[in-house]
Amino acid sequence: MYYDSKTLMVRAEYIEVENNVRLHITDAGKGRPIVLVHGWPLSDEMFEYQYQDLINNNFRVIGCTLRGFGKSDKPWGEYSYDIHVLDIKKVLCELDIDDAILVGFSMGAAIAIRYMSVYKSAHISKLALCGAAAPIWTQRNDFPYNLPIGAVDELIKLNQEDRPKLLTNFSEIFSATPNSLSNGMAKWINNMGLMASSYAMSECLVALRDTDLRGDLDKITVPTIIMHGKKDKVCSFDLAEQLHAGIKNSQLVAFQNSGHSMFLEEKQKFNNLLVKFSISDLAIS
Repeated sequence: MYYDSKTLMVRAEYIEVENNVRLHITDAGKGRPIVLVHGWPLSDEMFEYQYQDLINNNFRVIGCTLRGFGKSDKPWGEYSYDIHVLDIKKVLCELDIDDAILVGFSMGAAIAIRYMSVYKSAHISKLALCGAAAPIWTQRNDFPYNLPIGAVDELIKLNQEDRPKLLTNFSEIFSATPNSLSNGMAKWINNMGLMASSYAMSECLVALRDTDLRGDLDKITVPTIIMHGKKDKVCSFDLAEQLHAGIKNSQLVAFQNSGHSMFLEEKQKFNNLLVKFSISDLAIS
């Protein structure tokens, strides 16, 4: 627990979602809640450069680290999107969150889509999908986008044989070019990945490889913004276009100069759009 002098609240740094499984939570600021869900293989710490801007714009920011990653507990067991969705629901109930903006990045965006499909608008009134690994991360006969299944099988194999190399390779394609992020930022991203459990990383790669969310898209009824880097090598821009076509009341915003890490490469545009989307009462056309 920690004491927030600005809001006169004692806030939990960890929330137990099942016996012996606690999730690490960043909970700061006061106002309308924004719930942030990170991508593979990162943690809620990836939003470091969003937290202060959101707090300064009178939002309560809640960063949730998924089980198996960052400072959250790392149990053996299930790591499907459904188990992460259940965990997030428990966090929102525990914190008594209502009328929130749900923001998902990469795998976190895929999990956010499944959350909205299962729980509709429970706790959530707007949705932001950023660099989403959805509606499917891998190719199918009727879905010729992004990575072939065999490429993900190779990632799973490398994770089991040389996880540091996998993370180094991932950090090298995280941005638009090898020099888009400073060496310090690249190391920061890499070190965040090292905090994840190898087991969780493999199991989540399986979920990313196999989960088809196309049937979930028409269940999303809240206003939705889709933000995606045009130069994304992890989740191609085709995926964002497929999401836009499948989600009613959605708006697609391209980040022309960004790869997967738009929240760092075009940080101010990303933050400003998130604030503008969150405070606007206008329906998205």
